[in-house]
Amino acid sequence: MTDRTFSLVITTPLDVLAQADAVTSFRADDDSGSFGVLPGHADLLAVLRDCVARWREGEDGWRYCALHGGVMTVEEGSRIRIACREGVLGDDVETLEAEVRRRREAALQAASRERVNQAKLHARAIRQIMRHLSSDHGISVDTALDEIFQ
Repeated sequence: MTDRTFSLVITTPLDVLAQADAVTSFRADDDSGSFGVLPGHADLLAVLRDCVARWREGEDGWRYCALHGGVMTVEEGSRIRIACREGVLGDDVETLEAEVRRRREAALQAASRERVNQAKLHARAIRQIMRHLSSDHGISVDTALDEIFQ
């Protein structure tokens, strides 16, 4: 790292997603819009919205990380640290978008399956309670359920 570069670390609660020591420029988004950081930038604290952060190392191409929110600090103009809930790395925006879309769809499907499983478990619990109550009071399960859900 020189006076014309800075270090970058992007972390989630479970992993270090990216670590770079020769970053020459960085861009991200917060609620006020898109902003950039160059070496020597003043200290900064920003709450990032869901966005694609991008940075360059030397003359290399852009690197990308799709962030699910996060907190970013710039320290002494030489370090950027980002703590986010979730992030996905990529070397080009199109592939990154496809990967984020795939992960989002998988998460939605998993959540849907979980809701169905919870509903089934809830129904089984109610049936078990009704069987127990009907055996104590001589009422059929169907009659008890009809009375409850009228």
